[in-house]
Amino acid sequence: HLSHSDGKKLDIGFIYNDSKTGNLSSKTPSIIGYGISEEPLPREHNRPLYCGKDPKNWEYNFMYSIYPQNAKKDYQFNSSITKELISSFSNNKVISKIFLEPHLKSRLGLRSGKIRQVQCGSVRHDDHFHVQLE
Repeated sequence: HLSHSDGKKLDIGFIYNDSKTGNLSSKTPSIIGYGISEEPLPREHNRPLYCGKDPKNWEYNFMYSIYPQNAKKDYQFNSSITKELISSFSNNKVISKIFLEPHLKSRLGLRSGKIRQVQCGSVRHDDHFHVQLE
């Protein structure tokens, strides 16, 4: 992202299992690490739908709209290890912010005040999470 030019920001992909074997995968659904989103479940707040309604927020769904979603079937989101990873960052004193979509924060049971949502004019964060140093 353009906002990463100060060397204090890092984007990290989620952890997945191989859908066929159930084993931990060293790969992600996207070869670039972005664009394959963990969509809100029916009971979760659908912020992607809300943010995507306004054309001025074109950046929000940009990667989702240009990256084919068909690879998602080969991978299963590993919620427990992804939760541990995000928690370890949120417990680190040098981390000031973590950006993650609210439906995933809720789904994973994350409580840290460091975990925040981005504005609708930014790229969505349900295909990766963003870590920012102090």
